[in-house]
Amino acid sequence: MVYDVVVLGSGPGGYVAAIRASQLGLKTAIIEKESLGGICLNWGCIPTKALLKSAQVVNDIKHSEEYGIEAQGKPNFEAIVKRSRGVAEKMSKGVQFLMRKNKIDVIMGYGALKAKGKVEVKAADGKTQIVEGKHIIVATGGRSRELPAMKIDGKKIIGYREAMALPLQPKSMIIVGSGAIGIEFGYFYNSMGTKVTVVEFMPRIVPVEDEDISKELEKNLKKQGIDIITGSEVTAVDTSGDGIKAKVKTASGEVTLEADILLSAVGVSANIENIGLETLGVKTDRGKILVDKYYKTNVDTIYAIGDCVPGQALAHVASKEAIICIEAIAHKEGKYKNQPEALDYGNVPGCTYCSPEIASVGFTEKQAKEAGYEVKVGKFPLSASGKASAAGHTEGFVKVIFDAKYGEWLGTHMIGYNVTEMIAETVVARKLETTYHEVLNSIHPHPTISESVKDAIEAAYDEAIHL
Repeated sequence: MVYDVVVLGSGPGGYVAAIRASQLGLKTAIIEKESLGGICLNWGCIPTKALLKSAQVVNDIKHSEEYGIEAQGKPNFEAIVKRSRGVAEKMSKGVQFLMRKNKIDVIMGYGALKAKGKVEVKAADGKTQIVEGKHIIVATGGRSRELPAMKIDGKKIIGYREAMALPLQPKSMIIVGSGAIGIEFGYFYNSMGTKVTVVEFMPRIVPVEDEDISKELEKNLKKQGIDIITGSEVTAVDTSGDGIKAKVKTASGEVTLEADILLSAVGVSANIENIGLETLGVKTDRGKILVDKYYKTNVDTIYAIGDCVPGQALAHVASKEAIICIEAIAHKEGKYKNQPEALDYGNVPGCTYCSPEIASVGFTEKQAKEAGYEVKVGKFPLSASGKASAAGHTEGFVKVIFDAKYGEWLGTHMIGYNVTEMIAETVVARKLETTYHEVLNSIHPHPTISESVKDAIEAAYDEAIHL
């Protein structure tokens, strides 16, 4: 059978592309070498949130007396990991259902571009078949990036995948990298009772975030017992003993850290090797597939989305890229009347699900000033929020940044309880080109933590009521 669309990979880019293609009347097949849902559903976004929820419950029990409750309990590491795997399995089965519902053919095996319009699929038993598609979308995702000094062996030096399903809880762990992956696992394992040390190459943790966010998070994580070393680099790792010894180059000299295990969380590498890109002459640069604003490569009918193209390596980005790509294809085929709007990568929210949570979108204060804006900045501490006080989570703040000249909402940066559920307001408002005036004239419900966004805007314009 010749398909209208063949999707290579079933992560949050691939499976969304397949569903949208089917909705628009395109005969679709999806090729997956392991589990439907890809890394996000099986080994990333979803199971990590299950682990982090368990960590949150553990910490709530530790502080139960603050809520007037006498409670005791200790974490069962194996049971927590088992629950996480169960959540992932349930979500993967949900994607299987969606494939059947949308009449999408699922072909299990390792796919590689063979010729224009043809993908060779090698099944687990070694058998191969050729799948033909008028349009082929590469959505092969990414994996843990490896550094020469820290080659992942899956036992003593691990990536995020192994960190999610360790058979035994380590007593101590070194985490290299303080992006979302490193910080989330640091929070989880520290909550379980593992001694955690985070090593970051940049001068501050979560370096893509606003500087005020970095400072607040570091203060909170240190208070929880996590050791943090910034401006440092792991130059060598010795795995010959029972645990590991990591040589770390710091500003004040070299030190040796010892632990049971080391987690490499230094980023993501795209899965673009051995999938036939060279066969068709698909252009790449610095480990990413080059595409236009509708995700078409330099080779007509070959497209790419998600972690294997430039842009933020985030599940929600991959999903939106998938929809734009498919709608552009459908428009070309006369099955969709509108040419889709290109994605604004400057209005993509980012979230880190440690405790306190981080959520942000748009310019940091420093970026806004460097871009030439005269800014108005407002901060509202959650210690002044009635709902945060009632919830027992007063750490953190909401910070907003506006253009002083026109009132344009340039960015929002939050750290605190449940703030990942609040960032969408800024994303939508920025999309609508809303100014501070419209937000201040929109009623926010009380008592909620979300009203802290309005409070921060009031502070930016010297109208603060609750400060």
